[in-house]
Amino acid sequence: DSGSTALWMSRHSVRMPIYALTPKVATQRKMALMRNVSPLLMDTSADRDTALADAEAHLKKRGIVQSGDVYAITVGEPMGTPGGTNTLKICRAD
Repeated sequence: DSGSTALWMSRHSVRMPIYALTPKVATQRKMALMRNVSPLLMDTSADRDTALADAEAHLKKRGIVQSGDVYAITVGEPMGTPGGTNTLKICRAD
C-alpha cells in the first residue's frame, strides 16, 4: 500500500524488473519515480491468498508473467498495514 518495499528494493542494483501493485493512485505516482520500479494499479483483496492470485492474474493479463515463469512476490500481513512486509513467496505461474 505505501510503496516502502518497492523503495527499499529499488535502492539495490537488482537486474530484474520490480512490479509494484497498489490500489492507491498516490502511491503509484510516488513509485513511478523509483529506479527500476514499474507501478501498477490493482484492486485490493480481502485476504492474502486471494491477493496473491489476483496479482498473478494481473501480471499475466499484462503479458509480464507467462505460464511456467518463476517469480518472487512480497506481501505484508495484516494486509493494508503500512510497514508490514513480512512474507516473501517464490511462485511458479499457472
